[in-house]
Amino acid sequence: MRILIRTSKWAVLARRLGSLAVPLTIIPVFMHRARYLDSNAFLVVALFACFIAALAVLAGCVALVRLWHTGDQGWWKALTGLFLGLLCLAPFAYYGAMALRYPIVTDIATAPRSELPLIFEPDTANMPPPRTLTSQEQQRFFPNATTRTYPLDAFQLFAIVDHLVQAEGWDIRQKREPGLGGEPGRINARIVTLMGWREEAVLRISGNGGRSSVDMRSASIGALHDLGSNGHRISAFLVALDDQVTAFLRDNPNINAPAEPSDEPGPTVETESR
Repeated sequence: MRILIRTSKWAVLARRLGSLAVPLTIIPVFMHRARYLDSNAFLVVALFACFIAALAVLAGCVALVRLWHTGDQGWWKALTGLFLGLLCLAPFAYYGAMALRYPIVTDIATAPRSELPLIFEPDTANMPPPRTLTSQEQQRFFPNATTRTYPLDAFQLFAIVDHLVQAEGWDIRQKREPGLGGEPGRINARIVTLMGWREEAVLRISGNGGRSSVDMRSASIGALHDLGSNGHRISAFLVALDDQVTAFLRDNPNINAPAEPSDEPGPTVETESR
């Protein structure tokens, strides 16, 4: 007598759902980065992918329990569906943790925002006002996001900031060097995050004489929550700028030292008496 061993339907369902969740999770990210999907559509597709991944995990767990009791086939299918579901849920779990860790904010700045204007895209002109933090909250969450002042003139500091922005790979949209009359220099750059969100960074370099300051703003465009990215971007950039300026001053200790008078006698002019 032949005993037929069935394949668990839950295991088959788990693998199918897990296989569906993978492209639903990955493809919309590339489409969002390439701007084939707007932000609202991307959020809808991402939530649907999260739902399918959660169903794959649930079906995989049910399949494993039933396989243990019934002895049916399908262990590999159940484990595959469970693994793919957990893999697709991992980024959602990470960003969910970031959303709980940081307050809902989309704009961080070290100076009044009117002094650090953004270059908005046409479809963001009617956006609601950005969500910001009070100075006390910003200091608590991002203590390094503060104005920097260095013993350099504005032109020297602007060159260092410009080099660092290019090293970060940011897309510079506008650049204005400091003016001779004390007009501050400014750099506006656009950043695309891993998930395809657009964010903009603004840097202002101002000063006179041998001291200059750097202020920075970073804002998300069209996002409901920046998940801490803007504050971390400002903190990381300004800390890197500290290192760059420290290395520059170490290598050029007399960069802003006043010129010392020469000890050599100047040329003499002989006059002929008549």
